[in-house]
Amino acid sequence: MDKAADANGAEEAQRILDLEVPSSRRTLGPALAQAFRWLGIAFVAFHLWVLLVHPIDPTVGRPVHVYVGAIIGLGLFAASHRARLDRIAWYDWMMMAACVGIVAHYALDADGIEMRAFLGPNWRDTIVGVAAIAVLLEFTRRTAGIAMPIIALVFISYIFLGPWLPGALYHTGVPWREAVNFLAGMEGIFGITTSVSATFIIMFVTFAAFLQTSKAGDFFNDLAMGLVGWARGGPAKVAVVSSSMFGAVSGSSVANVVASGTFTIPMMKRAGYDADTAGAVEATASTGGQLAPPVMGAGAFIMAEVLGVPYQEILIAGIIPALLYYVACYSHADLHALKAGLRGLPLSELPSLPKLMLRAYLFAPLVILIAVLLSGYSPFRAAGLGIAATVVIMFATFLAHRVFIARENPLAALAGSLWQLWLAICEALAGGSREALQLIAVCATAGIVAGVIGLTGIGGRFATILLELGGAVPILALTFAAVVALILGMGVPTTAAYAIAAAVVAPGLIRMGIQPLVAHMFIFYYAVLSAITPPVALASFAAAGLARGSLWGTSLTALKFGMATFLVPYMFYLNPVLLAQGALTDILQALATGVIGVVLLACATEGYLGGRLPLALRLVTGLAAVLCIIPEGLTDLAGVAVGVAIYGWQRWSARGTPALAQGNGKGGD
Repeated sequence: MDKAADANGAEEAQRILDLEVPSSRRTLGPALAQAFRWLGIAFVAFHLWVLLVHPIDPTVGRPVHVYVGAIIGLGLFAASHRARLDRIAWYDWMMMAACVGIVAHYALDADGIEMRAFLGPNWRDTIVGVAAIAVLLEFTRRTAGIAMPIIALVFISYIFLGPWLPGALYHTGVPWREAVNFLAGMEGIFGITTSVSATFIIMFVTFAAFLQTSKAGDFFNDLAMGLVGWARGGPAKVAVVSSSMFGAVSGSSVANVVASGTFTIPMMKRAGYDADTAGAVEATASTGGQLAPPVMGAGAFIMAEVLGVPYQEILIAGIIPALLYYVACYSHADLHALKAGLRGLPLSELPSLPKLMLRAYLFAPLVILIAVLLSGYSPFRAAGLGIAATVVIMFATFLAHRVFIARENPLAALAGSLWQLWLAICEALAGGSREALQLIAVCATAGIVAGVIGLTGIGGRFATILLELGGAVPILALTFAAVVALILGMGVPTTAAYAIAAAVVAPGLIRMGIQPLVAHMFIFYYAVLSAITPPVALASFAAAGLARGSLWGTSLTALKFGMATFLVPYMFYLNPVLLAQGALTDILQALATGVIGVVLLACATEGYLGGRLPLALRLVTGLAAVLCIIPEGLTDLAGVAVGVAIYGWQRWSARGTPALAQGNGKGGD
């Protein structure tokens, strides 16, 4: 019964996600399915070769990256639910042929294209440029939904409508052929966002695919069960811990929900959580994975390129904000369990930690990746070594099983293990190509938006508007930037939402005197939070499908569970040492008060601190949280003192009254 319900939930999740992406994955016949599978394998292998062994000119590599990816995407995804899913339509074959022509144009005439960038395009450039833009928008619609192409079309329209618009939106206009050539060139589609996609993102997505193939995801779930499954509200805490580990190498909050939620959501429901709450916990926890180093949902790679800083600096800066996010999630899970009297899982259902440690080698690739990154090596080398370590671990696991469990003779075991390894590598490469498609599409489309901003100068005018809006109060400008990031993130993957919001509002924040890293991290954080922000909360929608809950109920509950996290960006604006920008003692002090602040805010949101809080005390607890967030010694002390006083008052007032169930008697916080 439970397995059937879980399967139905997974189908419902896919149905809901399909509503957001108005195309549908094809179920092709064996020959075509294998053809596209091997094309995907070759596609990722080509990138590994180019990035690790033999670099090629970006003017050739980036078109191959986008438009061979588009061929795979157009083959795997039909135009709509109404299209036949067992065959490829004639217009899809035409678009694939156009992709081949586009790649050939850029690869065979790279020098001529570069020269004509100064002399003016010929008609062949224009025709190819129009085709490149049109095919890309359709590729993006099929893999990422309609929102991103609409945003791109609005910006493209601005090129031609600008001369008739009033005020700050006015520009003198750009000839249409010049605009097409610009947008289909190295300042548009093949600009900085595609550069990041073709290098950092494809490498780390491939690493994540290898890690999943090695069954590391199962280990993450089991480890989370062993660590916190026994605590009160154990299933929800398992969701928080496992999602933080898996999300650290996942490029998508929705992918994280589906990968982790198929395990954690049914477990939460069996433990007494209602469908909306179970889905909300998973959505909130999975969304935080995009803030967690080392991958940070791929947006961090774009941030490093835009800021011109080593990726290691972004990685280190992201540690404390991610930690505060998960402290808030864990606090909400614990407080909800206290209020509802939810117990932990029986010890008989939990894996043994000593036995789990026998599988700790599955952590080795992630440890190697982080260690190499922090040692100052390039992200390419770090990801490459992580992939190599995963391959070695898979081979050793296959060989050990055949020799010590199956008792095969050494030669047969070696041959069988090598064959298993080959199959696993192919599966990882194919999985990497599938997972990369959406990121490739949205990064290239974000390049169109960035190209329009550069071509028309609208970015500078947005900065002026932001300065006028914020005036002498940067908090107002930051709030406007947060709203922009949240709106752009509605139905749009985080990477694209961040890239567009950063291009539009980050320059204005920086001109106001806000540190560039703070401005970009602020925008990135809210772009991530858009996944749990109604009315279009993609992570919440996916979790609602798995939990068989309501879209609005799950989305609003996820918003409540994530409420404490919405103040974290203001915390590192007010106190940049939270981005590891300062002395160690200052960082530790800011971290301590930040943790207290988000815990108190979670208490205010949940209405529980040493007992149920009446409305007045909830407001005072929220005020105490804000005092802890303000980076002043006196306000920190005042916030802590108020929090302790409320807790003491609640405990004193509860003397002689029946206590709420406190979990399973094992402590559990």
